[in-house]
Amino acid sequence: MILVTLGTQDESFERLLKAIDKKINEGKIKDKVIVQAGYTKYKSDNMEIFDYTSPDKLDELMKEADLLITHGGVGSILGALKYDKPVIAAARLAKYNEHNNNHQLEIISKFSELGYLLPLEDFDKLDEVIKESKNFKPKKFVSNTDNMIKLVEGFINEDNHVSWFNKWKYFILLFIIIIILLIIIL
Repeated sequence: MILVTLGTQDESFERLLKAIDKKINEGKIKDKVIVQAGYTKYKSDNMEIFDYTSPDKLDELMKEADLLITHGGVGSILGALKYDKPVIAAARLAKYNEHNNNHQLEIISKFSELGYLLPLEDFDKLDEVIKESKNFKPKKFVSNTDNMIKLVEGFINEDNHVSWFNKWKYFILLFIIIIILLIIIL
């Protein structure tokens, strides 16, 4: 099964779904295709399409999928990578009104360069990239979230990084209350 995720971007990415539909009609994609389309409104007799689902259901579908095809959003890419499955990523482009700029090209390029995914640059070659994905073993992605949280917590908790307001907030609040009381009394 191929799972396609288009994220929650509020612009349509119909171009990718048309390319997939075309390859199914040509007989070059024979797998079942399930699509989380988000804001993209597209009808197809070849694909099972839904707008959104719960994170648990999406995780379940990702675990079941043999291949994940996604747009170039970092969240979608990282969500796909945690399952150690081949990922194909296609950039939403400004010239097609799919995004306001082309930053997804850079994101996909970097993840590809590091060995995490296969980029889909030419939608007419989708079937070739899918074929390549069958032998593609993505580099194992290791999240650094826990280390980042510890770093931020350490920064916040160190005395020399606490703002002057946090150091003196109780005295400041007491001072404000005293001033208010003096105004009320006088």
